[in-house]
Amino acid sequence: MNVSRIDLNLLVFLDVLLREKSVTKAANHLGITQPAMSNGLRRLRDMFGDPLLVRTSEGMTATARALELQPMVRSILSDIDMVVQPKEVFSPATSRRVFRIMASDYAESTLIPALLRHLRRVAPNIILDVLTPSDVSFLDVEQGRVDMAINRFDKMPQSFHQKTIWEDSFSCLLSVHNPLVFDFTLENYLNANHIWVSKTGFGVGVGVNPKDVQRLGWVDEALTRLGRKRKISVFTRHYQVAMLLAQQHDLIATLPSRAALLTLDSPGVVVKEPPFPIPPIELKMAWSPLLQNNSDHRWLRQLITEVANEPEERETRAKD
Repeated sequence: MNVSRIDLNLLVFLDVLLREKSVTKAANHLGITQPAMSNGLRRLRDMFGDPLLVRTSEGMTATARALELQPMVRSILSDIDMVVQPKEVFSPATSRRVFRIMASDYAESTLIPALLRHLRRVAPNIILDVLTPSDVSFLDVEQGRVDMAINRFDKMPQSFHQKTIWEDSFSCLLSVHNPLVFDFTLENYLNANHIWVSKTGFGVGVGVNPKDVQRLGWVDEALTRLGRKRKISVFTRHYQVAMLLAQQHDLIATLPSRAALLTLDSPGVVVKEPPFPIPPIELKMAWSPLLQNNSDHRWLRQLITEVANEPEERETRAKD
């Protein structure tokens, strides 16, 4: 095949078709007519000698050849975007850019306040639009409608760029009136009532089955490895709620340490080290390959990395 005769627009068509898995939706996304998109798909099929998308009971499904091509096409388009994008220098001090960030309750409590303090100083006109995981889908991030997702991810599309912001250990929160404060052993921990808190990934959450330990997360998996199990009385997806509930005299919240340290100024709770080992978690940021070479997006990623590496005042006080 003569490369000089290839219409690069067809690669754009293929990229969108494989994301949308619909001729109509792909046409709407690119602002062209459905017949034009259908003609583009026909030309793509001739080019690659493969149907690429076939109609099944579940709608249009990508063939094995299409799935093989998808990451390569995305990489090619990303490289082209980097070549043709104007070399504009991003000016944080004058920018009025709106950054849309999906952040878990944990990330919103621990990272976003520090990020906002830096923005107020170096980029006072920039606006943050913070969305919850339930507001956003993988497609929103992939298409660049959301600039970044910050969370603890069990899985994410291979096409996404990602970077670990930090690792975090676990701590326990309990009321100052809880008798276990002075005898915080594993046995006493297991005999107490617990608050479960977590929200990872994207999309609307579903109810938790207390018997499904494999889906309960890091704390319960760590206990399972010891052949033990805790008594969970409350399930919540909000760390702030868990921290408030921990003030009740008979409840314990086991949560990431950076969240727990937010309560150091609260006279009603104390922070204790868990009486058993729990592997650390990773907070990550993920973004679309479409934004990889965007100058203002690169600036934000760098700023988040710098903010995350600065020791918080609370962490310093906790070690004193």
